Formats: sequence, C-alpha cells, structure tokens
Amino acid sequence: MLTHFLTVRDVAASRDFYVNVLGGEVILEENPATLKVANSWIIMNPGGGPTPDKPDIVLTPPSPGDPVSTFLNVRVADINAFYAHATAQGVQFLTEPLDRKAEIRCYMRDPDGYLIEVGQATGILQGVFADPPASG
Repeated sequence: MLTHFLTVRDVAASRDFYVNVLGGEVILEENPATLKVANSWIIMNPGGGPTPDKPDIVLTPPSPGDPVSTFLNVRVADINAFYAHATAQGVQFLTEPLDRKAEIRCYMRDPDGYLIEVGQATGILQGVFADPPASG
C-alpha cells in the first residue's frame, strides 16, 4: 500500500476537502488525520521541524506561486459529473475539463494549494494517445 503525506495549514479544512470533494473516508480525525481515498490513503498533519529520524528536514505546506514538484492524479469514471459535483462544493479548477484525445482532464488545487489532476480515460482505451507537446 502506498500512502501520501500532505503537510497542511488546517487539518480540518483539508480533511473536509478530501471527504467532500473526493469522497474520502476518515480513518483517524487528527494527529495525524488519515483518510482512505479510493484505493489509496492520505495522511495530513501540520508542518514541523526536524525529528531524530529526519534531521535537517522541515515540513511546510506549499506557498502560493511555488513551483510544483508533485501532484495527485485521480481517475474518475465520469469527469463531467465529478466536475459538476466539485464545482458545487466550491472547488475552482484551473480550466474546464479538456479533451486531450487519450483522456479528458482538468486540474484543481486543495485548500493548501496542492495540485490535483482529475481525468477520465477515453481514447487511450482504444489506443489513441495525446499529441506530443509542441517543440519550441
């Protein structure tokens, strides 16, 4: 099993987001908050300084405008239904779902600014792939 750890500013707000938007199930409310989301787990806790087992490591949530080095990738059966549900929950997406031939996808951010890709496999199921990025 793979569990993803998120450093968050507000555990309750983040926990609610992953429950209400992604259908997560709360396993442990806090210290650390632990959720089952689809077939994965997410742990959320506030940041903090070094510990004996991770010396010189400071955990902090992303700052606005930070470059992205990791993101969650969620696959749904019906992206339009998910988009409508999430939008009704107040989620703001970077764009509407875009058809990329292999899949339809869009991106949103959680309360701490973590990027989440949401996609629905379409063409890839028939061997159709996305166009390569334009060279520049």
